[in-house]
Amino acid sequence: MEPNIDRDLHFRSVLSQFATGVAVVTATNSLRPLGITIQSFCSLSLNPPLILICPALTSTSWPNIASAAGLCVNLLAESREDLALQFAKSGGDKFVGVPWEPSPITESPILVDALAWIDCRIDHVYPGGDHLLVVCEVLALEARTDLRPLIFFKSGFGRMTG
Repeated sequence: MEPNIDRDLHFRSVLSQFATGVAVVTATNSLRPLGITIQSFCSLSLNPPLILICPALTSTSWPNIASAAGLCVNLLAESREDLALQFAKSGGDKFVGVPWEPSPITESPILVDALAWIDCRIDHVYPGGDHLLVVCEVLALEARTDLRPLIFFKSGFGRMTG
């Protein structure tokens, strides 16, 4: 199908009305920490516990994360817009100045100031247009109750009020 600029802009504009959280997916490969910012994340199933992440096909970081033994989805707290931007960049060491600890099962990085983390193993990968649909089996997870989420809305970061 031929790209249609007007249709693509309208599609983005309409879907930007849906507020989402912001997540950084991390893994270790050859003892090196890896990470990418993703916006497309959701719970998929309670039984068995599954989540869905959708990395872009153009991501240069995703192939290395996908080849790791497991991954960790770090949901960002409202004060961590800097991490969202740092892990969204292409290339370089994204972990410079970022404190982390290994997750309990896959040993993927848990970002110290994360609102929540989900330790996972990739279960299935499906094509999804210009993204991949990655179904992950949840192995362990934890959340903090003293923080609020970073929100992505209308193509920018925001915070909850009230």
